Amino acid sequence: MSLLDSLGGGQGAGGVMGMIGGLINQAGGVQGLINTLQQGGLGNAVQSWVSSGANQAINSGQLQQALAGTPMGAHVEQMAQKMGVDPSQVLGQLAQHLPTAIDHVTPNGQVPDAEAGLSALQGLAAKLGL
Repeated sequence: MSLLDSLGGGQGAGGVMGMIGGLINQAGGVQGLINTLQQGGLGNAVQSWVSSGANQAINSGQLQQALAGTPMGAHVEQMAQKMGVDPSQVLGQLAQHLPTAIDHVTPNGQVPDAEAGLSALQGLAAKLGL
């Protein structure tokens, strides 16, 4: 079983989309997650994800710093503990897929409400065959 499978409960990258959905829920919606990441020092990266153009990459350390002390940071810790992996592994997968997910749920730079954002995230998972 690959790390991606173990992180997703055997669901591969679809499980990562589920984890991103969990972060969105913890943040109270896509806008809440965006705000948290911006306040955590990822403003330029997040802006690149929301706007058109190339998505700026982030790494697990940057994501950990941005989520530290927030409900989303605690959620990452809980997910890692539940899966029996180090939180850095969860953060690595989230850092890899979060730019694409946020880009997808914010078409034309428009941030959706929480329900629409989760629906769009499910659409992305379906589009990717996850």
